[in-house]
Amino acid sequence: MAGSRVPVRAEVVRTGRVSPTFVAARTSPATVGIRSARLSLAPEGQPHAAYRPVPGVRSHLVVADESALPAALSILEQSPRAAAGQAYLEVPDRGDVRPVDAPPGTRCRRSTVDAFEHMCETGVVSDEATILHADLDAFYASVEQRDDPSLRGRPVIVGGGVVLAASYPARARGVRTAMGGRQARLLCPEAVVVPPRMSAYTEASRAVFEVFRRTTPLVEPLSIDEAFLQVGGLRRLRGTPATIAARLRREVREQVGLAITVGVARTKFLAKVASGVSKPDGLRVVPPDGELAFLHPLPVGRLWGVGPVTAQRLAELRITTVGQVAELGEADLVSILGVAAGRHLHALAHNRDPRPVQTGRRRHSMGAQHALGPRMRSPAELDAVLALLIERVGRRMRRAGRRGRTVVLRLRFADYTRATRSRTLAAPTARTQVLLETARGLLAGAAPLVARRGLTLVGVAVGNLDDGPEQLELPFAGVRDAAVDAALDSVRDRFGTTAITRATLLGRDTGPVMPMLPD
Repeated sequence: MAGSRVPVRAEVVRTGRVSPTFVAARTSPATVGIRSARLSLAPEGQPHAAYRPVPGVRSHLVVADESALPAALSILEQSPRAAAGQAYLEVPDRGDVRPVDAPPGTRCRRSTVDAFEHMCETGVVSDEATILHADLDAFYASVEQRDDPSLRGRPVIVGGGVVLAASYPARARGVRTAMGGRQARLLCPEAVVVPPRMSAYTEASRAVFEVFRRTTPLVEPLSIDEAFLQVGGLRRLRGTPATIAARLRREVREQVGLAITVGVARTKFLAKVASGVSKPDGLRVVPPDGELAFLHPLPVGRLWGVGPVTAQRLAELRITTVGQVAELGEADLVSILGVAAGRHLHALAHNRDPRPVQTGRRRHSMGAQHALGPRMRSPAELDAVLALLIERVGRRMRRAGRRGRTVVLRLRFADYTRATRSRTLAAPTARTQVLLETARGLLAGAAPLVARRGLTLVGVAVGNLDDGPEQLELPFAGVRDAAVDAALDSVRDRFGTTAITRATLLGRDTGPVMPMLPD
């Protein structure tokens, strides 16, 4: 150690994040630094440290608890940056800012974080249940029941040819979203079928998200009716996460007139599971010491990524609960399901999900889909539907200033099985004609499957989105296409989406345009 320890008075500062992995503190007007860093508690309860060096930034050491200060000071003593005045020590703020012994050159700062956070593989996971998953119950049907009191308590189906949403009494009779309308009415003859009102659903969604954002600025939308909220820093202002969740449910019901279910947990995965098992109109808080006791008895289908095929494969091995998945080693799951799925399910079965709540994140893809119903469609009809979907997606991309390279075609057959086809272009584009030609090629390749098995839904998506300007290629054949797109977008923006359309779509039911989150 160079020199003796000297008392350094702590000052209260706020910390921010420069990546999901590291906690950063502003060390100078021009530097946001870290170099590990975080002390956590080892399984045996002893403090330990793990270095996460980041080239070109200053040393920063975060202490889990003041009982771990001796280990932290020992680390700083070995750091050559301490003597150069480039080492920082951060300890939890317990409201009693006081001197802390540290090596010469070390600046000691107090964190305003309420709860100690520990590293979890590639992210930071709180030791307290601070993530909320808020999900509106049977959203479209609930809006219809709110606006028409005569529908309350009755089975309600939104959509005629294809079910867009169903109330819980209708779901109890077996009605499901995307089911054909005829089948739904056979299962629930007494159901009231109402046409969709997309403008009403959009307005209700905006009102609910206003409540979310008044609750916390850290809101990550998932769809128009659900979101993650991080409330870890609001204890002194709004109370515990459980109190905040209860208030959120009350405000949504009072201000918007809708029921909402909220799950509270340390991880996004578990918060979503908690809300799922608490529907409808419920609240479930999963305490950190009761996570696995809550998770392991649940059916394996509660794990993200477990669909009917995976569930059946696990059931053949007599694996039906999350706890049974957790008992398997990662290598066993990999041998059964493959590398990606095996590792993913092994992590979730132990509630390892380090993803933080992220705000302002742009979409990775944009898409649209159209349900066709059970009737067989001619190639011309399918081509018209495909053109409609591509025009919708292309217009959304151009309005958001995005271009994409990968065109994905999604198909659902009459037996409810699905297939996906994709093609990656040489350069990103948002031109309708290029996207349509690519999608037509994908559909032509799947034509034998469609003819043999029937088609009940077709969807398209464009991925590998890019925000940069489009790179023109010689010869400039695409300039005319871009000009046509711009002219059509201008007309539709001014006079509405139905003001101009393709001749192949005249007289056809193009279906409702689903409300979506801003791009």
